[in-house]
Parts: sequence; C-alpha cells; structure tokens
Amino acid sequence: MTQITPADAPPPASDAIIGPDGLARPRWASVDPMLRDYYDTEWGVPVREEQALFERISLEAFQSGLSWAIILRKRPGFRTAFADFDPDRVAAFDENDVARLLSDEKIVRNRLKVRATITNAQAAVALREHGGLVDFVWSFQPDDTPRPQRQADVPTSSAASVALSKALKKVGFVFVGPTTMFALMEAIGMIDTHLLDSHRRGSSGVWG
Repeated sequence: MTQITPADAPPPASDAIIGPDGLARPRWASVDPMLRDYYDTEWGVPVREEQALFERISLEAFQSGLSWAIILRKRPGFRTAFADFDPDRVAAFDENDVARLLSDEKIVRNRLKVRATITNAQAAVALREHGGLVDFVWSFQPDDTPRPQRQADVPTSSAASVALSKALKKVGFVFVGPTTMFALMEAIGMIDTHLLDSHRRGSSGVWG
C-alpha cells in the first residue's frame, strides 16, 4: 500500500458556500441578504478615515457578546444616536445624552458600552496630537495575513491584535480587547481572512 506523507496529502476541503450567483462566500455571509451585501461590499475594505474608523471601533465594541447581524441591523439607529460617529460631537456628550441613548430602542442599550463610546471619542480626539487614530491603528498592521481554507482556520486573536489592544488602552480607549481588535482588523482590511477560494480574497488591495 502506498503511504501518503503530509506533503502529498490533499489540501483540506473548503467550507465556502457557492451562492446562486456562482460566487463563493463563507457560511456566515451566505444566507442573510444583509450579511451577504455587507460581505460583498464592505467587510475587509480598507478604512483610512477617522470618523469611519471610529464608527467601526464603536460598533465592534457594541457587538461584544452579541451577533454582528444585530449590530448591522441597528447601524442606522446607531448612526443617528451617535451623531454619525463624529468624534468631536460624541466626545462632547453629557449625562443627558447618556440618558437619551439608554432610552433609545434603535440601539443596543448597554450603559457600559454607551459610556465607552463617549470615552473612546475623547481618546480619538486626543490622539490627533500624536498623528491621529487612523495612523495609530494602521501602525499595527502585521507583516503577514492568515490564509484560511476553512472558517475554522480563522483565528480569533493574534499578536498584532493583542498589541493594538494594549496600545489603545494605554491612550485611553476601553472595550478594545484583543478579540474585538482582531475583528476590527478583519473588517477594515488590515488583515485578509477571506477564505482562499472566496470571491473576495485579495480584494482589499493590501495583501495582493
């Protein structure tokens, strides 16, 4: 009997789903039209503008412990409630705004996360004296990116996300743990965790 060595073994099968349009996507982006559109048009696209990046950091914090679908459905409400995530305006929110937000059914009404968003806006504004939020976050882009064949191959944190988390906390951010920051890095194109056979693999232009 011929022995198959690890080098000769076939690669693991992908668990990407081929949609009616013939395009391969991960399972999480293959059923819900809202998630499919988000995956096809936004997830993994580089974000290099302060207000947009602050929004992503804020929404990733609100997502902690919840599904991303919940946050995405509520995003219009979040944008209205948080002044389109303008850091200057959010940084100026007071206790009346906190009370307003906690009574707003169109967002996730979590007191700690609401206060964290205000705190993070203040930290983002302060960072302008040191190069700004965008350059700060992108300075933690790693030298390599995952190359997952299956969704199970995608890690949930990395050395870079741990370092980014620690650095953000040092300059005043909260609710920015390593797992949350890894999700941010995926969402803003700092790393490419699209499955290798996904139609979106390499589409960010960051990793070729």
